[in-house]
Order: sequence, then C-alpha cells, then structure tokens
Amino acid sequence: MSLIRQVWLLLTVTLALAIAGALGVSVQSARQYLQTQLVQKNNDAAQSLALSLSQQHGDPVARELAVASQFDTGFYQSIRLVGADGRVLLERAAAARGAAAPDWFVRLVGLAPGDGVAQVSDGWKQIGRIEVRSQVAFAQDELWRSAMRSLGLLAGVAMLAAALAWVGVRRLQGPLERTVEQARAITERRFVTVVEPEVPELRKLTRAMNAMVHQVKGMFDEQAGQVDLLRRQAHCDPLTGLSNRAHLLARVRQMLDSEDGAASGALVLLRLSDLNLLNRRLGRAATDRLLQDVAAVLSEIAARGADAEAGRLNGSDFVLVLPDAGSVREPALELAARLRSLLRPLDGAGFAVVGAVRWWHGAPLSSLLAAADQALARAEGAGPWSVEVDDSGDGQALGEDAWRHRLQTAVAQRTAQLADFPLVGPAGQLLHHESPLRLRLGEDGALVSAVQWLPMARRAGLTAEIDLLAVELALQAIAADRAPRSVNLSPASLGDPGFALRLRGVVAAHPAAAPGLSVELAEAGTVQQLDRVRALADQLHPLGAHVGLEHAGARLGETAGLLEAGLDFVKLDASLVQGLAEDAARAQHVGGLVRMLHGIGLRVYAEGVSRAEDAAQAWACGVDGQTGPAVQVTA
Repeated sequence: MSLIRQVWLLLTVTLALAIAGALGVSVQSARQYLQTQLVQKNNDAAQSLALSLSQQHGDPVARELAVASQFDTGFYQSIRLVGADGRVLLERAAAARGAAAPDWFVRLVGLAPGDGVAQVSDGWKQIGRIEVRSQVAFAQDELWRSAMRSLGLLAGVAMLAAALAWVGVRRLQGPLERTVEQARAITERRFVTVVEPEVPELRKLTRAMNAMVHQVKGMFDEQAGQVDLLRRQAHCDPLTGLSNRAHLLARVRQMLDSEDGAASGALVLLRLSDLNLLNRRLGRAATDRLLQDVAAVLSEIAARGADAEAGRLNGSDFVLVLPDAGSVREPALELAARLRSLLRPLDGAGFAVVGAVRWWHGAPLSSLLAAADQALARAEGAGPWSVEVDDSGDGQALGEDAWRHRLQTAVAQRTAQLADFPLVGPAGQLLHHESPLRLRLGEDGALVSAVQWLPMARRAGLTAEIDLLAVELALQAIAADRAPRSVNLSPASLGDPGFALRLRGVVAAHPAAAPGLSVELAEAGTVQQLDRVRALADQLHPLGAHVGLEHAGARLGETAGLLEAGLDFVKLDASLVQGLAEDAARAQHVGGLVRMLHGIGLRVYAEGVSRAEDAAQAWACGVDGQTGPAVQVTA
C-alpha cells in the first residue's frame, strides 16, 4: 500500500473514531439528561399527588378524582395507589405510546426511568404508597432528533476536516510525486532536479535527491570527457584535431560498404606545398597555427553535410569526404579559394593544390584513392592553386520524378523484402537479426538495397512510408519464426509529425511480435532531433519494442541529451572496430565507451566486424553483441 493511501486510511480511521466517539458521548449525555428529567418528573408528580391524597381523609371518591385529574393533565403511562397490605386500591393506566424513533435505536439507547414513589397517610395512619410512571415515547423521539442533529453537525465537521486533510495530503503528495518522477528519470538516464518543498522533512529528501542527481550527472560528464579524450587520442590528429589516417580510411571504407549509406559522394584531396619552406620562414609555432587554420576551414565545410568527414593523411595532405554531394567541383573550388585567401599574406611562400573525385557505393577503396592521387598529381602539374576534378560517370540515370514513381509503386504494391544478418552474443547465440529493407524497383524486379534508393526517398519525402512498411514486414516475420529483428529507420522520418503515432499503430496491431522488434536510428541524423527520438521511445516502450542508435561513436561524448533519449542499445560504428586488434589506443577508447554506456544501462553492440582478430578484441572490450562477416551464430 502506498504512503499516500496509508495516510488517507489513517485520516479516515481517525475521523471515523472521532465521529463515533463524539456521537456516542453526545447521545449518552442526552440520554442521561432526559432519563434524569423523567425520574425527577415522576418523583415530583408522586410527591404532589401523595400530599393531595393525604388531605382527603380517606374519601374514596375524592382520591379517585385527584388521581384522574393528575393522570389526565400529564403524559403518564400509569398511576397506582397501593395499600399498606400490598393491594392496589386505585389505578389509572394507558397503553405505552409508540415512538417515532427507529426500533433499533430504542433497543440500543432506549430510556428506562424509574417510577416515582411517595407515601400517602391520613394523619399518623399509613394508607399506602402512590406509584407514578410517565410515558417515555416523546423523550425517545427527542433523543433520536438530538442524535440526528449531532450526527449532521459531526458530518459537516468531518467534511471540513476531510477537505483540510485533502489540502494537507496534496501538499505532501506533490513533492513526493516529483521525487518519484525524479527517481524514475534517473533510471531512464535523464537528469532532473526539482524545487525544494516547504515541508522540512520533504525538503531534506528533495535536497538529497537533487544532490545525487548532480553527482550522477557529474560522474557521467567526467566519464564522457574521458571517453572523448580517448577518442581524440585514438582517432584524431593531435595538432589539427581532424581524423587521423587510420580512422579516416576506416570511415571512407564504411561509407563505401554501408547498406544504408550514401550512393555517391565527393572526395577532395588537398596538398599544402613547400611545408618545409614555411617551417623555416615562419617557425614551427606559426606553421602549426596555419595548419590549424586549414583544419578549421575543412571542418567548417564538413559540418554542413551529415556524416561528412575531414581528416589529415600526413603532414601536408588533407582529405574532405562529402556523402551525397551533388557536385564534386563546387566544394573543391570553395576549398581552394578559401585557402588562397588564408595563405595570401605569406607572399608566395606557400600554396595549395586540390584534386577531387566522385565516389560510388561499392567502389574499392584503393581505386578511389588512386583516382584522387591522379587528380592531385594533375593539379600539381598545372601549377599553384590548381583544381582538378574527376566527376566521371552518369550516376543515377533516372530523374527525381521517375524515382518517386518507382518508390511509390513499390510501397503501394508492397514489393519489398527484408534481408537477415545475425547479431550474435558472446556465447554465439542469436540476439536479433539485422533486417535491412530491399525494394523491387523497375521492370526487372531486382531487389535493390537502400544505398541506391534511400537518397531519392529522402528527397521525395517517402522515408516514413517505407519505414512503416519495413516495420510491418519485420513484425510479420517475427510472428512467423519468433526470431527478434531490428529495422533501420531513417532520421528523416522523425520529421513527419504523425510518424511516431502511425508507427505505434503498426506495432500495436501485432502485440505478440512487438517485444521482438527493435528500431534503429543513425547517430548522424539523430542528435539534432532528440526530442522526437524521446517521443518515439515513449510510444514504443509500452508495447515492448526497443529503440537503438546505430553507426554511433563519434558524437556519444558530445551531448548528454543523446543518452536521455530513451535508448535501449547503441551500435558502435564499423570504423571504430576496424583494426581494433592492432591499435591499443583504439581498443582503449572502445573499452572506455563500452564502460560508460554500460554504466547508464545501455547494451552495446559492434557492427561491421570483418576480422576475427577485431572480433576477439571487441569481446575483450566488453561489447554485448557483434554483427559482421567475422561472427556467426553457433548456439
């Protein structure tokens, strides 16, 4: 029983006992008073009548008239004159009048006054005794009315007391409910502080809870800072803060191989010439500041696009990777122009050249880098500040309208299919299937992965419809084979105001399969709309479904809000685990990241694990599951 209910029960019992006691005392007092008055009346009447009869000198007629006169003028049940020998000399009696009070009340607290008795004499001669008994019905009725008045008054007092008690309980309940909500928020990885109440005891409790929240949040912030430091040490160039060569190449490889990544993009390669000359002329400190300024330009351009990456390959070579770039030439020319403006004050002591190429999903990384090197070599041959672009290939031959028509047709006709890739636990058991969606597009009916149609679906505003179809197919598959499945949702779908409610409707239609469903959102498109992620989790969690974050790692330490979004699990990006076995700094970063996420109750999975050595190191780092070519179900 809750504390508030116990308080209400205590107040109710207390009021009931108080009312019962007050009513009992009131009725008993009234009963005692009325009974005393009746006894006094009987005694007074008997004394008065005895005195009158004593003056009649034994005249029977006079005695009878006196008794009749007394009997008729009062509410008497009987008047008897009993002789000295015990014989009844004279008696007047009437039937007992019925009371308006209920019978149970009369039986419970009925009046029973004693008879009034007085001696009758003629001079010194004893004639007998007179006995007077009054009617009690009117007194019973008055006692009942008095009890009802008392009960009404006490009921009014009880209602007033209940109202005051309600106000008092609400005054206690409000802070208690806020404290309960605060504790629940901590379990959901939300850090909430509440206003301290006026009640001293509750103020101490709230103050202690607020202090605990600040301490927990401080511990998380400290751990997140440490993890971010490990990330920079493992993945970033120490001077510029850009991605180092190993991490940059891992990110490019992941973009080229990802099922739900971009279909194409731009890779811009920048080379600063005569870096040694700059070192001699400017000094090391000034040259380092110049390189940091170059890195700032690259970071600013990369920040404009989702999932873009800027990195430093070596001392003088920098790379900018832009997924879904509509043009290769435009970012290359912008970069060259901004660097020319940056290096102009050096009076020709340094210059840069830029080579840019378009990349396509599935292309070999070595071929892409070779094409970029060739473009950069042509730029160097053309002279300072030259820009060479290789934008070969026609890309997607279909126009936007044709793509929209094909996608709408696929959704309407449900010409889609889920692929299944296992996510495996430490013991080799299946945790769930990764289930990316394939669409049958075009007349040939071939299954097409998301990398080919997702960019056009985002542009056409059809991601919500496609995601709902994927979830429905996953629920049907779960109902058929009871194997849990995880479905990718596009972050663009969260922009649809009704998407969360529509998704809840789809999941609610399959209550038996819902606990086996997980949905995943990419980190890159999620951090800007955490409130919508939280709303999505609030819709799905009551149904038993789970919400996770995929392709995660780069931004987990940037915002605590990401961890307050109602997530159940996090999947670390493939670029974090590639080469994990040979890179101690990378392994230390992943281990710290896993410990931080475990500390706030999240399960952590590694995705895209392609080597057995990396898989073994990922298990050593404490991940809860892995997916990729290097792992398979064995249990």
